[in-house]
Amino acid sequence: MAVLPPDLAEAARRLFGDRLDLAAAYAELLATDGVVRGLIGPREAPRIWDRHLLNCAVVGELIPSGASLIDVGSGAGLPGLVLAIARPDLQVTLLEPLARRTAFLDEAVDALGLHDSVRVLRGRAEEAAAGPEPVQGDVVTARAVAPLDRLAAWCLPLTVAGGRLVALKGASAADEVVEHAPAVHRLGGAEPVLHRCGEGIVDPPTVVVEIVRERMVGPTSRKSAKKTRSDRSRHRR
Repeated sequence: MAVLPPDLAEAARRLFGDRLDLAAAYAELLATDGVVRGLIGPREAPRIWDRHLLNCAVVGELIPSGASLIDVGSGAGLPGLVLAIARPDLQVTLLEPLARRTAFLDEAVDALGLHDSVRVLRGRAEEAAAGPEPVQGDVVTARAVAPLDRLAAWCLPLTVAGGRLVALKGASAADEVVEHAPAVHRLGGAEPVLHRCGEGIVDPPTVVVEIVRERMVGPTSRKSAKKTRSDRSRHRR
């Protein structure tokens, strides 16, 4: 069901190298169990390679060698599990609050034999950052999770000082950067930088917003983030 299209074979070999068979096994899991369990829409199955695997794998060009990575709202493992396959040098934590999704992730890690480099944690970003044993990584990734201001509030506390948030975004990325840059600064982040990953490898390139954590600001709860947005709305009126 998740056959690698011939026109994508060269890009897939370039991104996954000798772990291409492992990527293919994960693609098949997404196209079968992922669809049955509602993690991937049925119409997505024919586009798993271009829309999901290759789209996520190219983000590896922004991630330093040997980095620890936390994938927030990992869902079906995108991009965290893809990056763990493409980049065996990484130590990856898949952070996901929903039990049915963490069950799939646990099974996928088992099936793919990735226990040495991947762990699955059930929980929300703000809980993981503020717990008795805070979870932190060199890089935090997120794909289609939330607008940039909320994403920075939840994810920057999970990065070490000087670490970075790498958010996979779509066509609205440039507008989000303009709108939310002041909020990102208040949260301890540097100026958001827009990247187009995979140029010359995938078409279209993956649009990514990168934010370096410059200052240590504590975790922000969902309640506080909602209050901030509500206050901002009142000021606009």
